[in-house]
Amino acid sequence: MAIAEQHTSSEAAQTSSDKSWHGIVLQTLKQNEISLIPYVPDRVLTPLIRNLHADPFFTTFATAREEEAVGIVSGAWMGGRRAAVLMQTSGFATLANVLASLAVPYQIPLIMFVSERGTLGEFNYGQSLVCRTMRPVLDSLALEHHTITRLDELEFITDRSIKQAVTTQAPVALILNPLLTGGKTFDK
Repeated sequence: MAIAEQHTSSEAAQTSSDKSWHGIVLQTLKQNEISLIPYVPDRVLTPLIRNLHADPFFTTFATAREEEAVGIVSGAWMGGRRAAVLMQTSGFATLANVLASLAVPYQIPLIMFVSERGTLGEFNYGQSLVCRTMRPVLDSLALEHHTITRLDELEFITDRSIKQAVTTQAPVALILNPLLTGGKTFDK
């Protein structure tokens, strides 16, 4: 009896995780055969990063900078492997050159998951400034981007964006808004 109860609670935990924003992202990455995930550590992305590390399907590792992660994803694509980058809004601010000189002209389907800081109660003025520049930079490079605020839209937008990026060989940014992720929590 105890084993059956343990198995049932384990299944319930898995189902609960799959319905979380990070569970949906993980499953959508798998369904689209994206198995290499370099990232720059971020508190908001921590649940996703932990689950990616725990799943043997993925090769997941931290990089020192976002530009390094983009270079790794670009090399992976040229070598026949699909990959995605995880970063925070402030890290995106460092990417204009690598996007304009590598990802866009060489048609790399760079899939970027960006946890959005700088909005909805942000305490750090620098984060707010960077947040205001992110979308104009994406627009000026004519890069597809979507801000995801609702769990019920996450799988559809993520799946279709990945498919479009691969088919058109163009980068895409999926901006994970605090309304979706809960944002960064600040201990007082």
